[in-house]
Amino acid sequence: MRSLILFLQQVNVEQKLKEAPDNEYQIGVLIGSFVPFIVLIGIAYALYYRAKKKEQNLK
Repeated sequence: MRSLILFLQQVNVEQKLKEAPDNEYQIGVLIGSFVPFIVLIGIAYALYYRAKKKEQNLK
């Protein structure tokens, strides 16, 4: 089920850039394709920081 959802959400960025009506749309597509990675990095950093802080409090 999970792989089906991932397959349906997969976006072909190159195709969207080729069909873009103008430069603003291209910039929006690029930013939109990087947002999930930025969010994941932020979550990973928050979890790391929280675990590190918790470890320091135990000492």
